[in-house]
Amino acid sequence: MQRLPFIYVTDSPLGGRGVFTLNDIPADSLIEICPVIILSEYDLTQIHQTDLHDYYFLWGEEQNQCAIALGYGSLYNHSYHPNARYLLDYDRNTIDIYTIREIEDGEEITINYNGDPDDPSPVWFHQPNYKR
Repeated sequence: MQRLPFIYVTDSPLGGRGVFTLNDIPADSLIEICPVIILSEYDLTQIHQTDLHDYYFLWGEEQNQCAIALGYGSLYNHSYHPNARYLLDYDRNTIDIYTIREIEDGEEITINYNGDPDDPSPVWFHQPNYKR
């Protein structure tokens, strides 16, 4: 696992916990490489009955599996105006987190749960602090 040494997890104003930075991070920087635990198609149907429901990523070329990201990977909060993005690396079984723009010291690092940072599609939950 590779991670910038100055990112940390704490309570988020978006809800729950989130990932933050103690230093500025330039645009197009690698923040973290998160190994994943890959779960089967059957497990994907079962995960909705567990607390892991809000923490998995769809996985595989056909998106018929799911993966739990280790490291901070499953703790990045959603934003429709994210400052980071994730890339699924099926060859290395990792989820790689990169900045989209410069992220300032103290700022929360967010991703768009839809995968594409510009995708405005509704997500499966609603929280009053989220803005599209």
